[in-house]
Amino acid sequence: MSLIPFLLFAFVASITPGPTNILVLTNSQHFGVKNTVPAILGGCIAASAIVLISGAGAGEVLSQYPLIRQLMNWTGVLWLSWMSWQLFRAPAARLCAENHIRFTAQAAALLQIVNPKTWMMALAVVSLFAPAGDQALRDIALMALWFLLISIACLMCWAWLGKAVNRIFRTTVAMVRFQRLMALCLLVSAWAGMLA
Repeated sequence: MSLIPFLLFAFVASITPGPTNILVLTNSQHFGVKNTVPAILGGCIAASAIVLISGAGAGEVLSQYPLIRQLMNWTGVLWLSWMSWQLFRAPAARLCAENHIRFTAQAAALLQIVNPKTWMMALAVVSLFAPAGDQALRDIALMALWFLLISIACLMCWAWLGKAVNRIFRTTVAMVRFQRLMALCLLVSAWAGMLA
């Protein structure tokens, strides 16, 4: 396995804005970094497990059965659209932590499982970087572990950014505008993935 190109790929795949990153940011904004760690771990563990499962051969089902991939696509897009609507329509009174919907570890893991882009990314990782040979499964497990560590570090950056948002946007009006911007980003990222 060529480690440096793989690590760069894992970094870019994890740090670039997407639904999980945006939800981690908004969750951290409302509940703090510490309370966002379970969602980060849930999403990262699920994505890393998908890399491992894809390397073991199960990921090819999505390539062979486009109907399953399409069903997962629509499930993910509709769920993210609903979450986006919840974020967008939240009035100023609901921006306090007690009334905001949490992004849980289970929700983060489910988002990875129903997201065909995560499966396609895992298949790309395996096809591009996994060596063939007697130790292939061991090497894929190491790739999944590296991916887990990198994705945790990247999503922690998004969580810290969410905490910084509270310092930057001090008024209720500014917070509502930021919240709505994040809701629109979530909606665009969900539908852009569907139409890509």
